[in-house]
Amino acid sequence: MNVLMLSPGFPDDMPYFTRGLAQVGARVFGVGDQPMQAIPAIAREALTDHLRIGNLWDEQKTVREVQDWMRGRTIDRVECLWEPGMVLAARMREAFRVPGLDVERSITFRDKVRMKETLAKAGLRMPGHARCKTKSEVRAAVERFGFPAIVKPIAGAGSADTHRLDGKDDVERALSTLDHVAEVTVEEFVEGEEFTYDTISIDGRPAYDNVSWYRPKPLVARQNPWISGQAIALRDLERKEIRVGRELGLRVLQALGFESGMSHMEWFRNGAGEAVFGEIGGRAPGGRLTHVMNYACNLDLFLGWAEAVCHKRFTQPIDRRFNAAVVFKRAEGEGTIRRIEGLDGLLARYGEHVAHIDLVRVGEQRRDWRQVVTGDGWIVVRHPELETTMRMADQFGTDLRIYAA
Repeated sequence: MNVLMLSPGFPDDMPYFTRGLAQVGARVFGVGDQPMQAIPAIAREALTDHLRIGNLWDEQKTVREVQDWMRGRTIDRVECLWEPGMVLAARMREAFRVPGLDVERSITFRDKVRMKETLAKAGLRMPGHARCKTKSEVRAAVERFGFPAIVKPIAGAGSADTHRLDGKDDVERALSTLDHVAEVTVEEFVEGEEFTYDTISIDGRPAYDNVSWYRPKPLVARQNPWISGQAIALRDLERKEIRVGRELGLRVLQALGFESGMSHMEWFRNGAGEAVFGEIGGRAPGGRLTHVMNYACNLDLFLGWAEAVCHKRFTQPIDRRFNAAVVFKRAEGEGTIRRIEGLDGLLARYGEHVAHIDLVRVGEQRRDWRQVVTGDGWIVVRHPELETTMRMADQFGTDLRIYAA
């Protein structure tokens, strides 16, 4: 099987998916804007061939270049798990006449208003929303929904360029930062806890699914640099308050016509116990969440995804043994990392439950927490009991300190 993999080396998780394709026997043809030598080794070693594109986002030109490059070679699948490349992947599928999401459905996954309009027609619960192209339209939409409200890009990813609006001053501040965004959506704010629903599907049916709990909501963590944000892959998915989100997720995938691959949905549980739709991407989650799901079940979902899209099967046993929490650390101060405190004590106390540690090193530059979800490092702790997992994650959040100067 020949698989065209868009952006095999970026973002950080893509090399693992690329390697997964090779591990299940696919010949992997990479297409991206990185030179071959810049692609991480685990992806580079998995590639049969690679084409560097000068401007990956000139979709029509990129399709033509890839067609010329692949002339005489067949393509069986086109895959991409990076949000900005989803529509490009769909155009490639149509050009090579291979299965998978077409352009129309891919645009529905990317365009948050179109997405919600489609799901509203299917009778699913979601916030009020409005598409806005001008500042006056934003102000009018906020007037309609009232405060608090949310404004974010139509085709954004994660919580980038997303703002909570609690008053007119917030509206004007947000508008002053959004000149580079062509279209936004203004949405009713949903009070409640925020979760994910993540799947690996085969022909429209999840072979694996996961619910993760954000602590706190990503938007809160993004707006407060002192917070060590968390996401917990939950062990018990049969609890009533979690099951409602799984049921919603299945209906969303059906309504949007998702086929085979990975999906990542975000949803809220409001005060009435309802599951309220947030948004969905037809791709893997960011923020190292695929790794966290692996640690929760002792799986290799990078390999499992590849097996699902290439061979329409998922053969790994799913053993929901742990709750697994990722904690993202942010350094205090600016400049160069000077010291890291508290790690030895935390490892002495919880070492057997620490599945992963990846921190910046002393002497490295502090990362821009506004641009990098993982901040200055990430830690995964896991335990069968949720309360114990939360306690450990909270202590890594407070007691592990990274200082820059």
